[in-house]
Amino acid sequence: MTAGPVRVVLADDHPMYRYGVAAVLATAAEIELVGEASDGAGLIALVAAERPDVVLTDLAMPGLDGVSACRELLARQPDLGVLVLTMHADDESLVSALRAGARGYLVKGADKAELIRAILAVADGQAVYGAVVARRIAELFGSARPPLPFPGLPPRERGVRPLRADGPRNSEIARQLGMTDKTVRNHVSAILMKLQVTDRTAAAIKARGAR
Repeated sequence: MTAGPVRVVLADDHPMYRYGVAAVLATAAEIELVGEASDGAGLIALVAAERPDVVLTDLAMPGLDGVSACRELLARQPDLGVLVLTMHADDESLVSALRAGARGYLVKGADKAELIRAILAVADGQAVYGAVVARRIAELFGSARPPLPFPGLPPRERGVRPLRADGPRNSEIARQLGMTDKTVRNHVSAILMKLQVTDRTAAAIKARGAR
């Protein structure tokens, strides 16, 4: 965790939503909102100017979208914590954000306490998800069918099952998905913690039971 308040920039193309999030963050003494952007290009410029600890961004924005902005930001500043806050909980959006390097993913509607906890966790280097998102990741990662929607991967590399006891090792998952070992480890650990289970098999079973 950084010394002093966690510096956050916020990107969303809806001014009233930014206003609401800013009001929530203003109540947290441990968080300082240092800037707002309405699109991906503005977000990249803002991060370059402010050097925040955490980026809180939507995915659907005009021009450069949140996933593309995330990818570019992390190429420039690999230690930056990116937390997605979006209406989109579909598989393609979720997986695209994780592959781009987002460290957290919340669906809009998360309450004040959950949002603040997520920002602080991401600033501390942890991966964090809302409960609905964690279950969906467990389903995607824990089931052989349907396969993960990675159109960029050849068919033999789809259907990765990291949350199954008989699935590949983290290093193999990282190679296949273009992530670092640490990123995969963080994702798996965060899912297990959010689902309140102790191993991969239990996560897959719980995710299937929640459908």
